[in-house]
Amino acid sequence: MSNKPPLRELPIKTADKGFYEGFSVDVTVTSKLIVGGLVLWAVAFPDQAGGVLAGLNSLILANFAAWYIYVMAAFVLACIGLVFWPAAARLKLGGAEDTPEFSRFSWFSMMFGAGIGVGMLTWAIAEPIYHFKNNPEVIQGLAASAQMDNYLYAYKWSFLHWGFTAWACFAITGLGMAFFAYRRGLPLTIRSALAPLFGEKLSGPVGHAIDIFAVIATILGVAQMLGFGVNQFVSSMARVGFGDWLLNEQGTASGLGVIVALVIIMGASTLSAFSGVGKGIKWLSNINMVLSTLLLCFFLFFGSTWFGLNAFFNGLVTYVADLPAMVLTVYRGDGVEGSAATRLEGWQGAWSVFYWAWWVAFAPFMGMFIARISKGRTIREFVIGASIAPALMCFVWFSFAGGTAIDMELNGGANGAIFSAPDGDKIFAMTELMLSPLLAWIMALLIVVLLMTYLVTSVDSAVLVVNTINAAGDEGPKARPHILFWGVALGLVVAALLLVGGLKAIQTAMVIGALPFSVIMLLMCLALFKAIYRDGQRTRSGEHAEAAGGVSG
Repeated sequence: MSNKPPLRELPIKTADKGFYEGFSVDVTVTSKLIVGGLVLWAVAFPDQAGGVLAGLNSLILANFAAWYIYVMAAFVLACIGLVFWPAAARLKLGGAEDTPEFSRFSWFSMMFGAGIGVGMLTWAIAEPIYHFKNNPEVIQGLAASAQMDNYLYAYKWSFLHWGFTAWACFAITGLGMAFFAYRRGLPLTIRSALAPLFGEKLSGPVGHAIDIFAVIATILGVAQMLGFGVNQFVSSMARVGFGDWLLNEQGTASGLGVIVALVIIMGASTLSAFSGVGKGIKWLSNINMVLSTLLLCFFLFFGSTWFGLNAFFNGLVTYVADLPAMVLTVYRGDGVEGSAATRLEGWQGAWSVFYWAWWVAFAPFMGMFIARISKGRTIREFVIGASIAPALMCFVWFSFAGGTAIDMELNGGANGAIFSAPDGDKIFAMTELMLSPLLAWIMALLIVVLLMTYLVTSVDSAVLVVNTINAAGDEGPKARPHILFWGVALGLVVAALLLVGGLKAIQTAMVIGALPFSVIMLLMCLALFKAIYRDGQRTRSGEHAEAAGGVSG
C-alpha cells in the first residue's frame, strides 16, 4: 500500500514590502518584544527580576532535572541509531547531484568555532580542576579530593559535559532541519523539522510559536556563552597590559569592563555578520582553528605530555564504559542538609542539569548553523562529523590543557596558583608559570586573539541564525538594520543580566528558556525517525522521497 506523499510545501507568510520585507512579522516582532521586555525588566526592576528568575530556576531544577537527564540520553541513543540504521545512514541531505559546499576542514572548523570552541579557553582547564577536587565519587567516598586516585573520575565527568551528549543534541537538531530542507524542499527553519507530526498546521500559529521559542532559546544560550567570554576577555586584556582599569577590586570584570568588552565584541561580530557565512564566518573559523591547533600543540609538546596522554586514553575508556550510567542516573536528595544524597542532587543540578539546559538552549543556533553548512553530506557522515569528531577535539583539549594544570599543581610547584585563579584566568596563570615573562606575554596575546575570534564567530553566526529563522528559512542576504538589531539586542541581554545578577542571572534565564525547546527537540527527533522510516517504505515501493533537486525553500 502506498504511503501518503510527504509534505513538500510549507508556505510561511512574510511581509512583501516595508521594513520587515522578507520576514515573518509574527515571529520577528514577537521575538523582539520578548527579548526587549526581558532587557527592560532586568534594568528597570533588577531586584524583582533577580528574585523571580531565581524562584523559577529552583522550581525547574526541583521538578525537571530528571526530564533534562533523560531527554539528553535519548538524543545520544538517536544518534547511535542513525549511524547504524542502514536505511538512514546512506541517505544524502539533498539530491543525488548535490555535493558539500565546504571542505571537511572548513566544515569542521566552522562547527567547532561557532559552537563551544570558546569554552575550551576557560573550561578545558577549569572544569577538570574543579572535578579533581569534587565530583560524585568524592561525595560518595569512593575517591579522595585532589588526589591521583580521583583524576580519571575528574575526566569522565568533564568528558560527559562536553562530549557526545552535547554534540548529539546539536546533531539531532541540525539533522532534523537539514533533512526536511534539502530532501523535502521545505524552509530551513525549526518548524520544518516537525512536518511529519503537524503537517500544514506549521504554516500558522503552531509554527510561529515553535520558531519564537527557537529564537528566544538561541539568544539565551548564546548569551550564556558570551557571558563567560566577556569576563575572560576583560581578564585577558588585563594580562596583556590593556585592561587593568576594566577590573574591579576582586580582579574580575567591572560594570564598565563588561560594557567595553561587549561593544568591542558585538561591533566586530556585526561587521562579520554583514559578510555572511561564506566569507567572514568561514575565514574567521579557519583562523581560530589554526590558532587553536598552535595553542594545543604548545600544551601537547611543552606541557605535561605523559599526564595528558594518560588522561585522554584512560579517561576516554572510563568515560565510554560509564557513559550509560552517567547519562541515565538521576540523583535525588533525602531532605537532610549536608547528606551525601542531598550533595549529589545539588552537584548534578549545578553541573549536569545546567549543562544539558545550556546545550538545549544552544541547539537551535548550532543546529541551524550545522544544517546550513552540511548540504550534500550523508546522514552517517553528518552524525559522525557533528557529534563524534568535535567531542574528540574537546577531549584532547581537556586532557592536555587541563592535565598540564593538574600535573603542575601536584608535581610542578604551582603551589595553588592555578587552583586559586578565577576560572577564566587559569590558562594565563598556567602559561605564566611555564614561560618566561616575554614568552608568557606573547602567549597571552595569542589567547586574546583566539578568544576574540571565537566570540566573534559564535555571535555573528547566532545573529545570522536568528535572522534566518525570522525570515522563514530564507538564507539570503538580510537587511542590515535587522542584523544590527539582533547584534545590539544580544549585547544588551548579556549586559543587563550580568549587571543585575552576574553570570548566575544569565544561567537562570537560560535554564528557563531551554525547557520548552527541549520538548520541541524531542518531537523533532520523533519526526525525523518517522520521516526516514516512511522514506524507506517509499523507496521499496519505487516512489521518490526527496524533492526535485533537494533544495530548500
